[in-house]
Amino acid sequence: MTAPTYYVSITGLQLKSIFYAPLFWYHAIPSMIQARSSPGNIRAEAFAHNGIQHTISVWTDRESMLQYMRKGAHLQAMKVFDTVSGYGKIYGYETDCVPVDQEEILEIWEKYGRLVGKSRPSDKEGNAEQAVP
Repeated sequence: MTAPTYYVSITGLQLKSIFYAPLFWYHAIPSMIQARSSPGNIRAEAFAHNGIQHTISVWTDRESMLQYMRKGAHLQAMKVFDTVSGYGKIYGYETDCVPVDQEEILEIWEKYGRLVGKSRPSDKEGNAEQAVP
């Protein structure tokens, strides 16, 4: 018997300043509601760590995540990303072992996340686009 495969998406973004927090939350809350009610979503959570706003979402498959990402509140949130965020990192991957705690989520995000946005800091850790071992 084979273990089920999931698609995991981990994101994190740094706000340009606290003054952008209201606009960020205006889009983030409806995006989370959308994710949790989207077909194929198994888990969607948000948390902050060291001033960076993170999300993890777990999906039955990549296509379900892409359908969510390309419409509704999330699409509108992506349109203001460069307005509210200095930079962000994203990482999506297929796995049969979903990360459980924040420490593991952050470790994966730090190691494999790809920088996005117009205001990118120098990436001293690299921009790995490899699978999680």
